[in-house]
Amino acid sequence: MARRVTASSSSDTGTAIAPTSPLAIPDYRRFWIARFFSVLATSGMVVILGYQLYDVARGQYGMSIATAAFQLGLLGLAQFLPLFVLTPVAGVVADRFDRRNVAGLSTCIDLTIALTLASCTYLDLLTLPLLFGLGALHGTARVFIGPALSSIAPNVVPAELMPKAVAINSMAWQTGSVVGPALAGLLFAGHASLPYWTATVLLALSALCIFGIRRLPPPEGNRDAHPVRQIREGLSFVWNDRFLLGCVTLDLFAVLLGGATALLPVFARDILFLDGKPVGADGLGLLRAMPSLGAVLVGLVLAKRPITHNVGNKMLLGVVVYGLFTIGFGLSTNYYLSLLMLMGVGAGDMVSVFIRNTLVQLHTPDDVRGRVSSISGLAISASNELGEMQSGVAAALIGAVGAVLFGGISAIVVTGAWFFLFPELKNARTFAARYRSS
Repeated sequence: MARRVTASSSSDTGTAIAPTSPLAIPDYRRFWIARFFSVLATSGMVVILGYQLYDVARGQYGMSIATAAFQLGLLGLAQFLPLFVLTPVAGVVADRFDRRNVAGLSTCIDLTIALTLASCTYLDLLTLPLLFGLGALHGTARVFIGPALSSIAPNVVPAELMPKAVAINSMAWQTGSVVGPALAGLLFAGHASLPYWTATVLLALSALCIFGIRRLPPPEGNRDAHPVRQIREGLSFVWNDRFLLGCVTLDLFAVLLGGATALLPVFARDILFLDGKPVGADGLGLLRAMPSLGAVLVGLVLAKRPITHNVGNKMLLGVVVYGLFTIGFGLSTNYYLSLLMLMGVGAGDMVSVFIRNTLVQLHTPDDVRGRVSSISGLAISASNELGEMQSGVAAALIGAVGAVLFGGISAIVVTGAWFFLFPELKNARTFAARYRSS
């Protein structure tokens, strides 16, 4: 049964008052702040890292636009490989140990990466091997923080408040993703190392908030089970549940083929212009922020009035909107129109993400939630990092614009295929939970 979380008590009767908002729960507030600071730091850090890698490849190594764009794809691959190898382990860790400690220690790894990038940028010691290595280490940190952090919310929030919690969670992620790249671009203009110094401070604050959450012992029996058997159980659970399998793979293939963000440095440096000049790092920050801005605007609406009916079809529609606006971005040669198209990309994605995350959390029992979250995280990371690799290869073959157009069309085609292959998705009418948090 769901744990009853109390925000306050009635002074007259002493009767416990159930919270009406997740933000009324202290542990959830700490969780939200930690998530926001972490995303604010890492989203900006990753944008600048990608821009520096592309710039170093073009300037220091003398690579062509196509070859340097391919390096961005390799960066995505470098971040994905640790995720691919370690995801089963990370899911078991999240189910066997205190999820708060796993998330906090992983955040400290990101803090170390930010500090290293700040120091090396300040001392002008950046090289492609260093940037690739730190990108891979960031992927390693993400594989552990993802399932641990995402599994905390259902442990501190009642099931009836989870749709609101997911919307507010997404707002933390999307708001950080809006402000992070834009802030990083502005700081980069002041000094190239400033985004990383700022990320170091934010990640330290995030870790403190995570460690401030109450202890979260693992579900009973998980510590005694054999790790290999637990890995097999997690994979089997998702594979045999067609509903969860459809949710996870929809995101995997739609974003894997439809992502355009990996190529934004190419658009910022060599395609989009203002007053006859490339929009550069400042313009890149805004380009990266626009999808998240669109998502935040939708998230504000969902936090106030969450989607409650016909959720499956609306999730599929969100992916179609994502693909259509991706095509619009690829066709645009106007910087301001491109910003608007990217906002639409984020808005469509937010609808899909909100519904999918809520369904996955409420349709997963707590004793396998870490493993299911890790598999879902692997699908998301595969769609993002391998999507970057796919975008880089496609850009090298058919150009950056062609790669974006191919991606948008592919996302729509995948959604149509999943409509028929997984009828469980379109038949999902509400968020009714099959399992309750303990």
